[in-house]
This record gives sequence, C-alpha cells and structure tokens, in this order.
Amino acid sequence: MSAVYEADFKGFSYGFRPGRGPHDALDALTVALETRKVNWVLDADIRGFFDTLSHEWLVKFVEHRIADRRVIRHIKKWLNAGVLEEGRRIEVEEGTPQGGSISPLLANIYLHYVLDLWADHWRRTRATGDVIIVRYADDFVVGFEHQHEAQQFLAELGERFAKFNLELHPDKTRLIEFGRWASGNRIRRGERKPESFNFLGFTHSCSTDRRGRFIVLRLPMAKRVSGKIKSLSVELRRRMHAGVAETGRWLRQVVQGHYRYYGVPRAIHALEKFRKRVFWQWHRMLNRRSQKGYVRLERMIRLADRWLPRPRICHPYPDARLRVRIQGRSPVR
Repeated sequence: MSAVYEADFKGFSYGFRPGRGPHDALDALTVALETRKVNWVLDADIRGFFDTLSHEWLVKFVEHRIADRRVIRHIKKWLNAGVLEEGRRIEVEEGTPQGGSISPLLANIYLHYVLDLWADHWRRTRATGDVIIVRYADDFVVGFEHQHEAQQFLAELGERFAKFNLELHPDKTRLIEFGRWASGNRIRRGERKPESFNFLGFTHSCSTDRRGRFIVLRLPMAKRVSGKIKSLSVELRRRMHAGVAETGRWLRQVVQGHYRYYGVPRAIHALEKFRKRVFWQWHRMLNRRSQKGYVRLERMIRLADRWLPRPRICHPYPDARLRVRIQGRSPVR
C-alpha cells in the first residue's frame, strides 16, 4: 500500500514516508518562510486525531484506490480489533491505535483526502497570494501572503474537518502574523514583536542574521527540554548507586541523541544550556549518594569532560540540504 500511495501523496506531506523525516519537513518550512511572500502563519492542531478519525470514511478512502477486497477486509479487522487496557480488550468505533504498524499509513491516507487534496485545490483556485503548506502526520503549518485569505482558509478548514469527524483544537490553533515584514509592521503599529509557533519540537520565531537579513530562528521547545530534564532527573535517582562510568555512558547517549535532533544551525547556545542542566543534575545526584561524599566541582568538571560531549551542530543549513534533496521541485507543493 505504501508503494501505491507514494505516487499519490503530495510533496508537502513528510510524515512516515520513505526517505523523508522530520528535518526534511523543518527544512521545507524554514526555506518557504524565508523565501516566499508569507505574512501570516496558521499554527493548527487537530484535537485527538488518532482517536477520532472515522472508520467509515477511512475505508471509503482506501476503497477509492485499492480494489483488492482482501486488503480492505484486513484493514477493517485491524480497525475493529480494539485496544488492550489492563489486560481487557476494549472495542473502538473510531480512531486508529497509536503505535500500530499500519496506523501511520492510514493516518496519511485519511489526511491526504481530508486535508491535502482540499488545501492544494483551495490555494490553486481561491488564493491570489502565496500559500505554503507543510504537514508531518497530523501536525501541519500553513503560510499566507494575505490576512483575509488566511482567515477565510481557517473558517473553511473548520467546516471541512467537521464533515469528516475531525475538529481543530480551539486553544491550540492560532493565526499569527509572521514573516520578513512582520516585525516592522508590528513596530509601526506600536505592537510587540511577532509571536512564535511550535512545530516538530522546535520553536520558530522571526529573527535576523549578522547582515540584517530575515531568518527563521529555530530553537528547542522549552517545554520539551524541561520534560526531558525532569525524566532524566528521575532516571538519575534510580541509578543513584550505579557506577560512575555506567551512568556516564548512559548520559553520553542521552546528550548525543539530543544533539542529533536539536543540533540545527544557530542553536548552539541552546545545546550548551542543555548540557549545563545535565551537568548540574548529575552533580546533584552524585552529592546525594552519601552524606559525606560531596563531589568537588573540579572532579565534576573532569567527569563532564569525559562523559558529556560538547555541543555540536549536526545538521546543515536548511536551504543547502533542501536544494540537494528536491533538485528543482517545490518542497511545499
């Protein structure tokens, strides 16, 4: 089924597709915001998507492309299998289990028909200015040149979703002024700097480089980083009496994993801050191992130099990597 639908899926769909990952979606979004005429951004959130998608509509969408009745029968069985909670099977009439091997593909199929095709047709036939779209699974961002078109799209999108048992989260869906002219326009109106928005673990905000050119600054979401530090603190307490080398090897993997995902250009200071927080969490844990076993700061610095890697940028600039991948094709079409 993946091979069949790969020929149909839109270029701005990046989630759970072969050869595509979250950083491809992040690159496409950043380049589009920096190079296209985008003044307004729709930061949308679908309320409980994996729990509310309609089985009836999903089967109809699959039948539109797949004629083999055996495949359709297997999908129906998968959807009706239910979930296990505390050893008990619970039947579900809507939604698809998160974590199931076929759930990502079914989610892409559902949003392909409900959102992608409709949004692509809308911007081709209704919009007069630039419209960019980037979607990763059920997370998507839409950029607009004109405010009235952004407001119209948002209103019609809510009506479109209602037809297919979906709903935009009222508290998490926002239309914000964002782009190369947003800061200047808001200053002239006596307003604060443009709002930021979150996408795939990064907070996107308007900024400028050393030459004064507009750029999209991407930094790790504060909420995600704080959550990781809290879970790391809990795990350190559990490992309190483990060997220093054993804990050091584990922390090295944690820190390296953080760098591999969040190590994007211009985020070096955020990586350094994360390493410092890990450093002090580890120091606090070692001091609590014994009432008399205070670890001097000099020794702690030596342990950190050995086991906590220094921050490094793991990803190239978005335009450089995207130019190689798309080879002239649009990343948001």
